[in-house]
Amino acid sequence: MTSPILNQIGAVFIPVSDIERSKNWYCSLLGLPLDGEVLFGHLYVIPMQGPGIVLDSRIFTAAAVLKVPSFHLNTEDIDAAYDFVKESGAELLTDIEHDHWFNFKDPDGNVLMICRC
Repeated sequence: MTSPILNQIGAVFIPVSDIERSKNWYCSLLGLPLDGEVLFGHLYVIPMQGPGIVLDSRIFTAAAVLKVPSFHLNTEDIDAAYDFVKESGAELLTDIEHDHWFNFKDPDGNVLMICRC
């Protein structure tokens, strides 16, 4: 039987404790306007190129926080991205490794990765 499931990722969910704070933080990180609305009081869909990111405050628990990156964000300039994240006040977990990637935390402690594409 042929699978009816597409080999595509639609979105990645990130558990957040405060949907408005997280919406503002992620939009600032990605240089996006704050014009989207929070859905159902707990969801914010970040407008992305490719698979989406959905911030969800309903699924937030300490156990649900991402302890390792489940995806990475791309950059063409890893040094500028590192400096930008550092200046934002985010907690950096690594230096730039192999001139290619680094990890840091969002305000809820979710571990994120940025990679040079």
